[in-house]
Amino acid sequence: MKKYINISFIYAIAAMLGGVFYREFTKFNDFTGVTVLGKVHTHLFLLGMLMFLIVALFDRQLDLTKQKSFRAFVFIYNSGVILTAIMMVVRGVTQVLGTSLSKAASASISGIAGIGHILVGVGIILLMVSLKKSAKD
Repeated sequence: MKKYINISFIYAIAAMLGGVFYREFTKFNDFTGVTVLGKVHTHLFLLGMLMFLIVALFDRQLDLTKQKSFRAFVFIYNSGVILTAIMMVVRGVTQVLGTSLSKAASASISGIAGIGHILVGVGIILLMVSLKKSAKD
C-alpha cells in the first residue's frame, strides 16, 4: 500500500510542477491562447495521483500484488501516463513557441501520445482483471 501512496505522491508533485510550468512558460512567452500544456496538470492529478490513491485502497483490501495482471498494470499504466504527459508537454511547448512543425513531426507527436493513451487503456483493463480475480478469492 505504501508503494502506491508514494507513486501517488510523485504524480502529485509532477502535476504541481506541470501547472507551474504551464503558468510561467505561457506568461514568459506572452502567450494567451489555448494550449495542451494547460491539461498536463489535470491529467497527472487524475490519471496519476488519484488513480494510485484508489489503487492503494483496493490493494489494502484485496492484496492485489498477488496478481500477475496487477504487476503488469503498474508497469504498463505508469508507462502510458508518463509517455502521454511527456508528449503533451512537447505539443504544448511547440504551440506556445509557435513552432511550425512538418506534417510528419506533428503526426509523430500525436502517434506517440496515442501509444501512451493505448497503454493507459490496456493498464485499466489489467487493473479491472486484477480486481475481478482478487474479488473472487
